[in-house]
Amino acid sequence: MLENKLGITNSADLAREEERISKKKAMELFEKSILDNLPAGRFSTLQAIHKYLFEDIYDFAGKIRTVNIAKGNFRFAPLLYLQEALKNIDKMLQSNFDEIVEKYVEMNIAHPFREGNGRSTRIWLDHIFKKEIGKVVNWSEVDKEDYLLAMERSPIKDIEIKHLLKASLTDDVNSRELYMKGIDHSYYYEGYTTFKTEEL
Repeated sequence: MLENKLGITNSADLAREEERISKKKAMELFEKSILDNLPAGRFSTLQAIHKYLFEDIYDFAGKIRTVNIAKGNFRFAPLLYLQEALKNIDKMLQSNFDEIVEKYVEMNIAHPFREGNGRSTRIWLDHIFKKEIGKVVNWSEVDKEDYLLAMERSPIKDIEIKHLLKASLTDDVNSRELYMKGIDHSYYYEGYTTFKTEEL
């Protein structure tokens, strides 16, 4: 159970409020064109997205996590190397589809925040696609289970997530519906965030 600004002590209630508030904030990001003024592919932009989505819920919004995180048998980037990993991700190329997805996979491995990495990073990914190749992902065409499995396997082999995302690209870059589908909590997020943590 994460400490939160809402005073909620029940995890199910917190999940519902987190989804409701973060979706509202994500809509504001889109409608106010806030991302248009931020550089694509930079960690600072991902931080700004995360802060905007979660600042009404968590004190750690936009802040690098202070715990080590594991999902199943996979450990995300250890705190000891996290800052360096983020600097290296900033330097990665992003001029074509393959480079952008490789950068996305590395950011997923870094998992820089305590909570809310999936939603924030999908917005970040679409922002890069839009700026660099004039396309975004039509998330309504991406099967949930295929996506989760592909993301879990991507640190070892990224061909699956590349195939999945490439088949779902669209040039409908200004669609609010497609944008919101990417941060749909119940569709993409549940089942992927049962983390083990070590408080430092």
